[in-house]
Order: sequence, then C-alpha cells, then structure tokens
Amino acid sequence: MAKTLSPIETFLAPLAKLALKHPDVEAEVIWAAETGWEPQDGHDALLEAEEIPFYAEGLLLEGFHMHYHILAEADAPKDPAHVRLFFWQTAAPPLPDPEAGLTLIAGASWPV
Repeated sequence: MAKTLSPIETFLAPLAKLALKHPDVEAEVIWAAETGWEPQDGHDALLEAEEIPFYAEGLLLEGFHMHYHILAEADAPKDPAHVRLFFWQTAAPPLPDPEAGLTLIAGASWPV
C-alpha cells in the first residue's frame, strides 16, 4: 500500500523528484530580512540536491514559511540548473525576479 503523504511532503514532492532526477542541482538558501532577501553564507550556503527537501521540511515543521524557485538557463529552459529556497517567519519582501539569463521553471509557496 502506498504511503499517504503529509501536506508538507506533498508540497516538497517536486523538490524531492527534482533531486532524484537531477542529482547535480544545488539550492541556495535565502532569508527574509528587513532590507530584502539575504543569501545564507557559510559552509551550508549551498545545499546538494538530496539535502534540499530534508532541509526545507525541517524548517517548515518549525513553523517557517517558504517559497521555492526552480530555475533553468534561458538557453536550456527544460533543464533545471539551480533552486532557490526563500524562508521567512512573519512577513516576506517581494520575491525577486530571476536574473537575466535565467528562466523560472516552477515555484510554490508554503503555506499554500
């Protein structure tokens, strides 16, 4: 019998599938700040593909809000190149548009 996914697991399913299909993709963690969005720095600034859904699930279970962007190079719009995970607690600044040369393939917000 197939396991019933929780709402968070259902939300993160596209990221889990992405990690399996594209194991070289990395994710950037970006936090809401009073002045806008600030990328996380340090040793865990970039997450490897298999870390993406687990990292996000942990923060969602702690009550954080999240939006993700799956991005591709403009000249290869069906090939995911990068993921951005945006996290906040009370209010989020407007999400940034992808830079020139990048195309937004998918995105979603939690809570939905």
